[in-house]
Amino acid sequence: MDPTAIEIRNPATGSISAMQLKSMLHDGAEIAVLDVREEGVFAKRHLLLAAAVPLSRLEVRVPLLVPRRSTRVVICDGNEGLAQRAADKLIRHGYSDVMVLAGGVDAWAAEGYEVYSGINVPSKAFGEFVEHRENTPRMAAQEIRAKLDAGEKVVILDSRPLAEYRKMSIPGGIDCPGAELVYRVHDIAQSPDTLVVVNCAGRTRSIIGAQSLINAGIPNRVVALKDGTMGWHLAGFELARQQNLLAPQPSQAGLAKAKRAAARVAKRFDVRAIDVAMVAKFAQEMERRTLYLFDVRSPEEYAAGHLHSTVNAPGGQLVQTTDAFAATRNARIVLIDDNGVRATMTASWLIQMGWKDVYVVKDALKSGPLLAGPTSPEVLGLKQVKCDYITACELKRELDTGNATVIDFDTSLRYRDSHIPGAWFAIRAHLEHNLEQIPDAKPLVLASPDGIIAQLAAPEAAQLTQTPIKVLQGGTHSWRAAGFPVETGMTHLADSTDDVRYRPYDRTDNVEEAMKDYLSWEVNLVKQIERDDDVNFRTFARV
Repeated sequence: MDPTAIEIRNPATGSISAMQLKSMLHDGAEIAVLDVREEGVFAKRHLLLAAAVPLSRLEVRVPLLVPRRSTRVVICDGNEGLAQRAADKLIRHGYSDVMVLAGGVDAWAAEGYEVYSGINVPSKAFGEFVEHRENTPRMAAQEIRAKLDAGEKVVILDSRPLAEYRKMSIPGGIDCPGAELVYRVHDIAQSPDTLVVVNCAGRTRSIIGAQSLINAGIPNRVVALKDGTMGWHLAGFELARQQNLLAPQPSQAGLAKAKRAAARVAKRFDVRAIDVAMVAKFAQEMERRTLYLFDVRSPEEYAAGHLHSTVNAPGGQLVQTTDAFAATRNARIVLIDDNGVRATMTASWLIQMGWKDVYVVKDALKSGPLLAGPTSPEVLGLKQVKCDYITACELKRELDTGNATVIDFDTSLRYRDSHIPGAWFAIRAHLEHNLEQIPDAKPLVLASPDGIIAQLAAPEAAQLTQTPIKVLQGGTHSWRAAGFPVETGMTHLADSTDDVRYRPYDRTDNVEEAMKDYLSWEVNLVKQIERDDDVNFRTFARV
């Protein structure tokens, strides 16, 4: 049956079939597909174009991922009822075009459509597509190590954010996240006979980073470290920890080279530049077209001064995790930086990923007052929440006298690393079941890192138990800031730990086996994506 011949919507039930969703994904109009299961469950089996938006954190993530309230939104799950709960919640908060995928992921698979494991799959698959298409050069850890030992000219650039770099890196590697590579490389590798090696933890950012430098036409030989830090570890070499070698700001000469390189990239990939007046016109049309305004500079630069209504999306991470920033397909994406280099490089990749309406804003930061400090994104319904609070000092006294039980809504991974002594790990979407596992004789104190998820959970918990409930003011951040003790380990679990996907280096056992499995999964994505018509990766002639 031709899916384009069927009616798209069943207004009586608010649900659509897998065939109807397939048709919607190809009609060219805006659509956001949200999978509201926990990330660890999502990672086992999901639709390619579904963004992971767990019901537990729906109110926090949706305003950024789906900013336009009239966007078509299709919610899916594993057919366990989470999707309907999420749909009801979005409708209450003003989303007017919300549907549920009937039968969930199982129904999608039953039609013969592709299902995927992992997270950020569109970006991961795109990385493999790029390597396959461009034949991006790569070099194994053993060969790079031999060159270093021989004293050859080698520069290693780590294309990950600073926190990941500091956790583990190649000895001597310099942190230079994704979109920063073309911007900063010219002062780091000044000699054209210096080998430039780009690495990440696995494959995608190594490939995209190396290919960025090649596309930019730098004179050096450029290679991706095959399999990144995982490949280095599997080769038997030691990784460095807590390194602090950061790529410097470009000199005037380096910036001039970067701008010329970006201009070459813009020409090849048809990157469109617009002025602030055009952005204002787009903003006037936001009721019918979604507009993402991404500032692709570093978090530090963004915090020092940014334009109102912009979201910090460092260029490399925006390409690496596009579905974590923009869930609405066929939306407009506008990119901002200070001189066009990083925005242009980011735009070139989004265009190749199949995003059609991508723009770089000329002289954006000169157009208005700059705001300093962090932003406070909208959280659906937070202003309407009424709850009782307890300070960290008050909670410490209650715990010392045995008169409180803490429920922690942090991720299981961060809970394992550090939590309030005696706190129970719980998943907000499973709160009813979780409360059955927790002794309820004592007053309950709900906690989360900044307190937001705990606040949202408070009225839900109040409907499920007669036990008095309070929220830790300032979240667990306030507990740590007060210098109070914490404990580690999975000490009190009220739920399973599939709330997040554990990366190979997050594991405590079988780490090498997990690394090999992960790397094989990445490589095999290119074959799976060839069978799928839901993405349209683009190719451009080489110059």
